[in-house]
Amino acid sequence: MSQITFTRPDGKECSGYYVEPKAGKNAPGLVVIQEWWGLNDQIKGVAQRYADQGYRALVPDLYRGEKTLEAKEAEHLMNGLNFADAASQDIRGAVQYLKKTSAKAGVTGYCMGGALTLLTACFVPESDANTVWYGYPPLDYVDASKIKAPLLGHFGTDDKIFPIAGVDQLEEKLKAAGVNYTFHRYKAEHAFANEEAINKPIPVEYNKAAAETAWTRTIEFFNSNLR
Repeated sequence: MSQITFTRPDGKECSGYYVEPKAGKNAPGLVVIQEWWGLNDQIKGVAQRYADQGYRALVPDLYRGEKTLEAKEAEHLMNGLNFADAASQDIRGAVQYLKKTSAKAGVTGYCMGGALTLLTACFVPESDANTVWYGYPPLDYVDASKIKAPLLGHFGTDDKIFPIAGVDQLEEKLKAAGVNYTFHRYKAEHAFANEEAINKPIPVEYNKAAAETAWTRTIEFFNSNLR
């Protein structure tokens, strides 16, 4: 595991946290996108879990070194992020970096990262499969006609930050465009797969059963589409 630097499509540089599996640099790749907290130890642990499953995992540092434990500061950092630039430049550059040696690479993201994964599905044609965890951008930003790679989504029916009604509307757009997608709904709140989402002052809650089911489905999805 190490910090690396890769080049964005526009020629600028972006750093990221990289974990390589035992199979090495030719293993399939995964870009893992942070929650609104930043590139913290929790998302590094998620990257390690994917590496343990045989994937090269790269977490681009979208906040350029900034991270926080406070919800208000996380909201401030997220609101200061240019989502279109993050998806089309930072994340696309990360996918391109992985595909220099990996035959296939995908993207997965959580919370804010889930919203960015949906934008990635539209803006990053190099990604071979995408998994969204409980997040979506304003639906006007989603051009479903551009989504060509398989898409998997995990959402909590009790999510108060990204309400499930928005997921229903998103599905309508995906169906109309003929997107190859599968969405799963869980009786859970927001951030149900984040083991640190306990006793937070915001409406998030870890749900072990939902998290484990979603994880199994995600690994099966990526194994099917990236290997």
